[in-house]
Amino acid sequence: MRFARIATPTGLRFAVIDGEEGDEKAKIINGHPFAEPDYTGEEFALDEVRLLAPVLPSKIVAIGRNYADHVAEVFKKSADQLPPTLFIKPPTAVVGPGAAIKIPEFAHDVEFEGELAMIVGTPCKNVKRKDWKSVIRGFTIVNDVSSRALQFADGQWARAKGIDTFCPLGPWMETDIDAFDFSDLPIKAHLTHEGVTETKQDSNSNQMIMSPGEIIEFITASFTLLPGDVICTGSPAGTAPMVPGDEIEIDIPGIGKLKNPVARA
Repeated sequence: MRFARIATPTGLRFAVIDGEEGDEKAKIINGHPFAEPDYTGEEFALDEVRLLAPVLPSKIVAIGRNYADHVAEVFKKSADQLPPTLFIKPPTAVVGPGAAIKIPEFAHDVEFEGELAMIVGTPCKNVKRKDWKSVIRGFTIVNDVSSRALQFADGQWARAKGIDTFCPLGPWMETDIDAFDFSDLPIKAHLTHEGVTETKQDSNSNQMIMSPGEIIEFITASFTLLPGDVICTGSPAGTAPMVPGDEIEIDIPGIGKLKNPVARA
């Protein structure tokens, strides 16, 4: 089931997205997407509404350096020397599909990072890796936008990755967790620059160093997670610079596509 948060003529609502691609309907629900849907009977064609970030998280917890090839391309070292690490992006960094990624003058060498993200469905702490599915409501796509200049100048990543609009999220939350095969889940990112589109990231979740269960166990040993919190599972190789005027599209089968233009703040 695909849950979305949308802007409709009657206000901001949660909805279930149903139907085949090109003919989707947004079926409005009461309440939130962390329970079985209670349909109101209202329905809109998808082109009649605006998709927003599917949740408003209290925090975005991310795993850095979770793909060995990405560690090598960014840090010029091996994953043995630089194992996975945790960082947090503020909720004010979140924007939805189609919203502009706005780059301020002080942020240089800004790159996209297309990633699979998990959305927490229940308050949880000290979760064992075998039980990770019991606390995850669904999956979405995240673009972990990063200023490499700030990342290396600051020595920690809060400013480099936490700037307003540096966390596009969407297009919706897919709750059929068992439909995903982490031994073979393609992750792609396409950069359109001056009218030319190139596939920059073309990888697979089977390259993850830490699995989803290991990630949940690692995070919840330190943090209590709340419904709607977002967990970014790490970026594959292929990240590349982007500049105002560009457009980034991230594609993960079974979820969909997250597309955002790039602009000057």
